[in-house]
Amino acid sequence: MALDGPYLALAADLIECFRQHQGKSQGELNRHLQELEGENTDYRIQRGLAHILRSSFAHFDIVSPLEPSQLRQRVFTLAATTVPNPTQAQHHLAILAQQLSQELEREVTPADIRQGLYADLQENRILVECEAPTAAALLHRYNLSQVQGIFYKASQVVLNLHRNDPGEYKLMFRYLKLFRLMAYIEGDADHGFTITIDGPTSLFKPSTRYGLDMAKVLPALLHVSRWSLMATLQLRDRYSGNLRQHHYTLKSDCGLVSHYPPGKPYDSLLEQSFAKRWPAQSEWRLEREVDLIPIPGSVMIPDFRLVHQDGREFLLEIVGYWRPDYLRKKFAQVRQAGQVPLILAVSERLNLDKAGVRLQDIPVPIVWFKEKLQPKAVLQVLQGICDRTNSP
Repeated sequence: MALDGPYLALAADLIECFRQHQGKSQGELNRHLQELEGENTDYRIQRGLAHILRSSFAHFDIVSPLEPSQLRQRVFTLAATTVPNPTQAQHHLAILAQQLSQELEREVTPADIRQGLYADLQENRILVECEAPTAAALLHRYNLSQVQGIFYKASQVVLNLHRNDPGEYKLMFRYLKLFRLMAYIEGDADHGFTITIDGPTSLFKPSTRYGLDMAKVLPALLHVSRWSLMATLQLRDRYSGNLRQHHYTLKSDCGLVSHYPPGKPYDSLLEQSFAKRWPAQSEWRLEREVDLIPIPGSVMIPDFRLVHQDGREFLLEIVGYWRPDYLRKKFAQVRQAGQVPLILAVSERLNLDKAGVRLQDIPVPIVWFKEKLQPKAVLQVLQGICDRTNSP
């Protein structure tokens, strides 16, 4: 969609509509959106823009003096004590409002009870917050979402990352790690990388969740300067009903804009906490940005580099995620890393037996931790390695 006058005006109108309905119900908002739609032939675009605003920028909440199910029970119990009489309804609500005001230590009115009685229904939820984007940003998000939908039908996507700044590769690989996609990586930082990712339709049973994770890789890819991709799609023919294979290509000059941040300093609170506690006066300097370790079919990006004052270096990888296939892949990477000076920090909470991991096959030192990784434990392992190296 071009970012021209009519579409910018439409996006601005929808954003203003959401802002005006802050504090009102989702049902009221939907009715107003329907009025704005009218006989507009671009209703699909308008509905798509509204969906993005509703799902990504608006927060709807249940507003009720009690959980609606509890409130209904209280109201119905009180109403059952007398013969049904419409004239008594207001009296019952006034009595209940007084009781709730005393219990909750704040004023509750009959109007609050009426609003909260069925506040858990979707149309009755209240728009409590709307961090609306600019009109141009909303259109960029819409354009991106249209392309993302293509990946739901992909059996394979091949990404070609041409020669770029190494930091862009690292960011891309971290997003792949975050989304836990099944990827095969070839190449190096000097010449570029080719990443082959299995799509949702390549699975034995197509997974909606995996399809969503697959689509999430596109905004991450947009942070790479020079790239191209080709997606192999499995689309059903509208006439015969048979699946047919199609190809979709895209390049870095496509004009799409990412809404992802350019990267966070740490991938998890565990890493962030460890870095904050690292002693400033230590002989070992802790560095966040490290080199890529090429291994067959993949790339390993350790979490930290440890640099001694005399120039010695070690890499530190923190293994805290529990899923068995992730653990098998991670420890396989460690075995394939060769003679790289690497230390593993492994959570004691992990079920390594279930993942089929044998620690005797791991050729690197291991630091065990429970909830938090302590710098002292890592420094002790480093000292032990240095003592063994220096001993005759």
